[in-house]
Amino acid sequence: MPLTPFLKDTAFSPEEIALLVRAYTDTLSMLRLIDRTDLATDLVARTIIEFAKQGERDPVRLRDRTIEALSGSSSDVA
Repeated sequence: MPLTPFLKDTAFSPEEIALLVRAYTDTLSMLRLIDRTDLATDLVARTIIEFAKQGERDPVRLRDRTIEALSGSSSDVA
């Protein structure tokens, strides 16, 4: 599933959304998640958006924090 449905009730600018989409696609690529209907892609999207709501805007840090959070090797909570 694309990231955009998860952004429905958020207030990100178009530029910020572009950064979130980049972080999302990079994260899926690094995790080798190809099937966008896989529920794991939903978790990736929700985690990235949660970090963005906390103020993170760098797509590389969003990607890395998301991977850390999903692997359980970080204290970040999604």
